[in-house]
Amino acid sequence: MICQLETKEIEELQPTHILPQTHFWGRIKQNQGFIPQGFELTVSKDLLSQTADPLKKIDDDLLVLIKYIDQNHSYAYVPYGPKLEPSFENQGLFLEELSESIRPYLPEDCLFIRYDLMWKNQWAAEEEYFDHSGNWLGAPPSHTQEYRVNFQTANWNLKKSLGDVLPKNTFFLDLSLNEQELLHNMRYNTRYNVRKAQRNGIRVREYGMEHMSDWYKLYLETALRHNMPLQNQEFFSAILANHDNNKKGVTVKMLMADFDGQFLSSMFLVLSKTRGTYLYGASSSSKNHLMASYALQWESIKIAKKWGCTEYDMFGSAPNLSQTHPLHGVHVYKKGFGGNLFHRMGCWDYPYNHQLYDIYKYQEV
Repeated sequence: MICQLETKEIEELQPTHILPQTHFWGRIKQNQGFIPQGFELTVSKDLLSQTADPLKKIDDDLLVLIKYIDQNHSYAYVPYGPKLEPSFENQGLFLEELSESIRPYLPEDCLFIRYDLMWKNQWAAEEEYFDHSGNWLGAPPSHTQEYRVNFQTANWNLKKSLGDVLPKNTFFLDLSLNEQELLHNMRYNTRYNVRKAQRNGIRVREYGMEHMSDWYKLYLETALRHNMPLQNQEFFSAILANHDNNKKGVTVKMLMADFDGQFLSSMFLVLSKTRGTYLYGASSSSKNHLMASYALQWESIKIAKKWGCTEYDMFGSAPNLSQTHPLHGVHVYKKGFGGNLFHRMGCWDYPYNHQLYDIYKYQEV
């Protein structure tokens, strides 16, 4: 089994549909205090699957973000990476080999490496973790997950993080379908609201940096309404300013829906290789009966399809239809557009300094 790494500049990372593994994401996170590092990863295929030929190798890029907790301690974070996805039984082995191989390239004061895994959740592939209505009940307790994932590893060192950073559950739409098929796959109420918004005269257009203050007003209203943690306007300006605006990189479109000149709903659509991603959204609490957010989302889907994307990521939802979940309303809205619900493995840690890692984890609670 082979796991080798070579450093590379983040601008040299190859285009990918996995947005948090792009050089664009590295630039954004650098503005937020992270230190981005790029790698070219080479592994033998038997590290990904027990039945694969060990003489065959596969290459892929990896974006790692270094974050300093204080002057003397840091950790490494891999957003939606690695992109190479092993079979279930090889996941722990692969992460262990990668963690030990990458360790010499990380700061000496690095306490742990955290993988925000976009791999399919192992327990979402088992019927016993779904109720009679098809709702996923979630993964088992952390100690049960750790026992399975660490199976076959030498160090039994992988720990389930206390929380997740990027969305763990999302809806994916198949953009290979034509527009009529996409409309047909929507729930009746969603399709009705899309058409109602069009009849009401809702207009959706793309805007540039000169309208960032209009975007931020809607965002601020939304964040306060839902008691969300606040980002400043510069955070969103950096997203729009750092995009590559071409099909070999990452393109960001700030879309806004208005009625008679009043902005009612807005979002960031991010286009990266074959995937469109609904990254951030905001809306006004007034004139909800006009259904502006439905017109906005439908226009975004159509733009992604015309761009050449084959899938559309709603980027975050509840794991099921439980009304007690804080994202229940978001889940119902996004589910209405007809996508397939996908459950990721979420965040996993590989500690290098167990004592200090335990202290840090305690502070995260």
